Amino acid sequence: MDAPKYANLQKIRNGNKTYAVTPRIPGGFIKPDLLVKIAEVAKKYQGTLKITSGQRIMITGLQAEDVNKVWEELGMEPAVLSAYSVKNVEMCPASFCKRAKQNSLRLGMKLEKTFYGASTPNRTKIGVAGCRNACTSVYSKDIGVIADVDGYIVTVGGSAGFHQRLSDIVTVGLSEDHAFLLVKVIVDYYNENATAGEKLGDFIDKITFAKFQQDVMERFKKEKNK
Repeated sequence: MDAPKYANLQKIRNGNKTYAVTPRIPGGFIKPDLLVKIAEVAKKYQGTLKITSGQRIMITGLQAEDVNKVWEELGMEPAVLSAYSVKNVEMCPASFCKRAKQNSLRLGMKLEKTFYGASTPNRTKIGVAGCRNACTSVYSKDIGVIADVDGYIVTVGGSAGFHQRLSDIVTVGLSEDHAFLLVKVIVDYYNENATAGEKLGDFIDKITFAKFQQDVMERFKKEKNK
């Protein structure tokens, strides 16, 4: 039997393969009824729920023949459409937090809606935070947007994976609309110039951050003035 779609193979025990599925939960916000449905489906198919680091809920321990049924009964989209795409946009509570400097949830949800599943040379994570505490580990994300009192900071190239890399600050003091535009410019530039399989941070190191910053800011200024 072929591996089921939108499922990850877990550990193989005594020759038995089990799989995990992770539904899309934008921003980590979920209504109680949907949370109950996830629990009921997991229980029906003898799965185990795991709260992931990416603000999602994984159902693990599933048999291959049950994966499609699980997706049908959930009626939800998968969190990751492809290994070469934008994954979920991680967000802090922002407007629910006393430390927030901007209502970054609005921007975060707009980024999630726009870039969810968008094709990229390699898996790409976006993080959004409402203050410089940068909850959701924004400085370790491929693209980060951080709110400050005078506007938004945009960062690039972070990674907490196999090759750790602290992100670089592209620019500061952006409005919400301009922060969104700069993220779009960065994604487009990355798609147009990086090679398949190349992480954003590795691509930046290859061409140097100075060149990356100059190129995306020049394009950003042109787009902003249209």
